[in-house]
Amino acid sequence: MVWQRPDGRQYDQLRPISFERGFTKYSAGSVLARCGDTHVLCNVSIEEKVPRFLVGQGQGWLTAEYRMLPGATHDRKEREFMKLSGRTQEIQRLIGRSLRSTLDMSILGERTLQIDADVLQADGGTRTTAITGSFVALEMAIERLLLEGKLDRSPLVNQVAAISVGLMEGNPYLDLNYVEDVKADIDCNVVMNDAGGLIEVQGYGGGGKFYAIAVGLDFDGGGEGDSGAVCAAEAKVRGCFKV
Repeated sequence: MVWQRPDGRQYDQLRPISFERGFTKYSAGSVLARCGDTHVLCNVSIEEKVPRFLVGQGQGWLTAEYRMLPGATHDRKEREFMKLSGRTQEIQRLIGRSLRSTLDMSILGERTLQIDADVLQADGGTRTTAITGSFVALEMAIERLLLEGKLDRSPLVNQVAAISVGLMEGNPYLDLNYVEDVKADIDCNVVMNDAGGLIEVQGYGGGGKFYAIAVGLDFDGGGEGDSGAVCAAEAKVRGCFKV
């Protein structure tokens, strides 16, 4: 039996994606990233210092925090204060690793880029939306550093985007919403750059052993005025799952 998608999409069709730049006033880069009914506010702040382990080395750093607001889900989610859940720690580390892969830290110099990804509304794909939206915000922050004369050239060496894929009833589907995410036998998050390189693949095979995955993202271009990260909107499932 072929899974019928709740919103009528084709197996390789993304939900509507948009990036609203300049969503907040004070951050160096600010983007409200929307992927269907998942909305993530992505802000980038610049600090003219680095962690202690990098002082004096002439290199910069990027770090990320991820939170889900209490009203982002059907049932109110408790705020995380002193102790972060394992899920939150995993996601913010994924965002940090993904975004660091786009930078030449020696060009960035001894400054830190702080990513804050806050989920305003969750309907599946919050971490992938956070990664792609944060890259758009990161580009904005780098543009500011260049305009202010704090950088002579851009430290960005790659674009990056992320998408989820899943296997339901033996067939692969792109960009899972919450209903599909719960239903999927296999659920994966794929992070790739514009050179076609895999940055990270996270996968879970709840319905059996997870033998192999081959998924591709197509970075053939985005809309006028948008970041290259919008190319995630052209993502297609290229391979298959084997259970």
